[in-house]
Formats: sequence, C-alpha cells, structure tokens
Amino acid sequence: MFAILACVTWTVTFYSAGVEAEVLALPTGFVARFLRYAERMEVYGPDLGMPHTLPMGDGLFELRLKAAEGIARVFYCTVVDRRIVILHQFVKKEVGQDAPEGTGSRSTTFERSQGCLARCRSSSARL
Repeated sequence: MFAILACVTWTVTFYSAGVEAEVLALPTGFVARFLRYAERMEVYGPDLGMPHTLPMGDGLFELRLKAAEGIARVFYCTVVDRRIVILHQFVKKEVGQDAPEGTGSRSTTFERSQGCLARCRSSSARL
C-alpha cells in the first residue's frame, strides 16, 4: 500500500517592485544563492535552518547569503496562505558588520524590517 502525500508549497514574493529590483541587482553570486534558497523555501518553508536562515522572531527571518563577492542578508516574513514576502536586503561591507553604513545598527535594520512586516500583514488581512 502506498501513501500519497500532498505537496504543500509556499509562494515567495517581494514586498514591492523596488525590493525585487534591489535583490536582483545584487552581485551575481548573491542572486544565484538567493534564487537557490528561494526555490528551497517554496518546497520546505521559510526556515531552512542555519547556516542558511535565522529566525528573528514574530515571523521575521534572515536569509544569510555567502558568495565570492562577500556576505549579504535578506530579510523576509511569512504571512497567511503560505506566503514568504521578501522585505529588505543589504550587503555586509566587512565580516562582523551588522548593517550597512548610514543605516544604523542591526537593530535599526531589524526595526525597518519589522515595519515592513507590520505593513505587509495589515495589507494581507484586507485580502
């Protein structure tokens, strides 16, 4: 007797066209990693585990990209209907740096992502 398993998939989308353009404008190695991990998230969900993803709490996650060009971070959240929404990205300038210069600390980047998360959830509640 064989069991038929329903394949439940996730959908990866961008918060805005601007966020999509920023992510796709990253150096080639980062875009390749992002696309690879996005495909995995569509199958396995938002938490791929370390070293690929880091849960930040309240449905917010950090996608950790490493490539020949260095290190980048992409913040995303989960919302209703098994959707993963890409919110924000930055390229680390040096190892140990938490946020790009001029944007403040890691907490500032986290707060910006939390703001996007709140707007994203409020707009999805109206759908």
